[in-house]
Amino acid sequence: MFDYRLKVFHTVASRLSFTKASEELHISQPAVTKHIKEIENQLSAKLFDRKGTSIQLTQNGKILYEYAEKIRGLYRDLEFEISQVNQQHKGKLIIGASTTVAQYILPEILAKFNAYYKDIKIELLTGNTEAISALLKDEKIDLGIIEGESQSSYFDYKSFKADEIVLAAKTNHSLAHKTLNIKDLYSINLIFREQGSGTLEFIQNRLRDNGVNINELNTVIQLGSSESIKNYLLHSDCMAFLSISTILTELKNNILTVVDIKNFSIERDFHFILPKGEQSELIELFLRFTEL
Repeated sequence: MFDYRLKVFHTVASRLSFTKASEELHISQPAVTKHIKEIENQLSAKLFDRKGTSIQLTQNGKILYEYAEKIRGLYRDLEFEISQVNQQHKGKLIIGASTTVAQYILPEILAKFNAYYKDIKIELLTGNTEAISALLKDEKIDLGIIEGESQSSYFDYKSFKADEIVLAAKTNHSLAHKTLNIKDLYSINLIFREQGSGTLEFIQNRLRDNGVNINELNTVIQLGSSESIKNYLLHSDCMAFLSISTILTELKNNILTVVDIKNFSIERDFHFILPKGEQSELIELFLRFTEL
C-alpha cells in the first residue's frame, strides 16, 4: 500500500544512492530518477544535492523523509493490526542478535512488536556472530539474527534484511571526495572490528576475492563496536569499513562520508539463524512481523 513513488524516495534517501536504490527495487536507475523528479515537480522542491560522487538530502528532502517514515509506519501498523484481529499470543521469546543488528535495526522492530503483543516478553542478548551461533547451539536463545557469512549444518538460515558495507571517513578527510582504487587501501590507516565479528568476516572475504590480503593492510586498531569505530574516525585520519545501517545519521548530518572504491562493493544480507526443523508459534509470529 505504501505509495510507490514515496517508496522509491524512501529507498534513495535511506541508501543515499540512486544506484543502490535501483538494485534494491529491481528497477532501472533512469526509472528511479524519473520517480524522484515527479515528486520534486509535485512539491516544487529539490530533494537531493549531489556532492562529488555522493548525494545528500536537502532540507526539503529531510522533511519529506521524516513524513515518509511516518507514512510507512502507519501502513505497516494498519496491515498488521487488521491481520491480527481476534488473535491472542502469550509467552517469552529470547532473541540473540549481532551487535550491528541489535543496536541499529532491532530496537524499532521490538518496540512495535511489544506494542502489539504486550503478553509476549522479549529478551535480547547481544554478541558477535560467533557468540550468537554458540548461544543458539546451546539452546540459550530461541532464534538469532547475524551478519556473518559462514553457515553451519546445525541451523536453518532465512534472509532478514539487505545491507551494504562501505568505506567511511570523517567529512573533512583529505580523501573524502575522491574515488580510490582497491590497491589504495594499502596506503591508508584502517580500523577493523574484532575477531569473530561477522562484519569483519565479510570484509576479509570480499577483499580477498579482489586480491587484497587484510593481514597486509595497515590496521591501526581493532574495536568491538561500530559506535567506538565511528567516534575514533572523528578524531583521526583513519578510515573504516562499516555497515551503512550504522552511519545513516552521520551521513545525513554530514559528519561522516562514504569514500567510493572503483569497481568494488560489499553487499550482504543479515540472516535469521534458526533451530533445524519446525519453528514454534512465537518464532513464526516474530518472523512474519519482521516481513511487514
